[in-house]
Amino acid sequence: MVAMNDVVLAERDGAPPPPPLRIHLVRHGQTVLNAEEKLQGWHDSALTAEGLVGVRATAEALREVPFVAAYSSSSGRTVATAREILVHHPGVRLVVDERLRELHFGELESAPVSELVELGDPAVIFAGILDGSDSVFPGAESSRDYLDRVTAGFAAIEAAHPSGDVLVVGHGITLVVHLHRQIAGYDTLALENASVTTIERGPAGWMLG
Repeated sequence: MVAMNDVVLAERDGAPPPPPLRIHLVRHGQTVLNAEEKLQGWHDSALTAEGLVGVRATAEALREVPFVAAYSSSSGRTVATAREILVHHPGVRLVVDERLRELHFGELESAPVSELVELGDPAVIFAGILDGSDSVFPGAESSRDYLDRVTAGFAAIEAAHPSGDVLVVGHGITLVVHLHRQIAGYDTLALENASVTTIERGPAGWMLG
């Protein structure tokens, strides 16, 4: 975070204060498993033709953003999405971080989404993930371990980049979890494929950009 005395000194010297940190959260493009309405945690699948079209539209929308850094999870679908976006930003190196991976769904990996719904209300299930409840899904990664690694991944990004625009390409649940934990009153449970959600760190904390 930019220290207040740094801002004061910059103003005394006549230089503008540094820009705030803005993180552009992009969900990966539609994949084969998405199109088949199957759960996709640590299992992976390729972007569909439709997904690639969506990602390239997102890349065009972000063309003029002056990214200082770019991150993605280690899943192939996020790496492929990030690389399409970075076609317009050849000087920005992609950093792959396993901590940004999606929640592991255990026995439900690659299962139809309908099987998840059979377990209960998705909003209640998501609340269980957010509060660190164990065994949200049979055989899955514990919610506590999941939250700890995602929190550590984003904390590392924030520590490395006190200001400027940063691209983070991730997953539906992982990005929503981060948004719920950072933005007061945020209540969205799902993000569209190839969607962009920008958050900005200000004096009072994080807000939607």
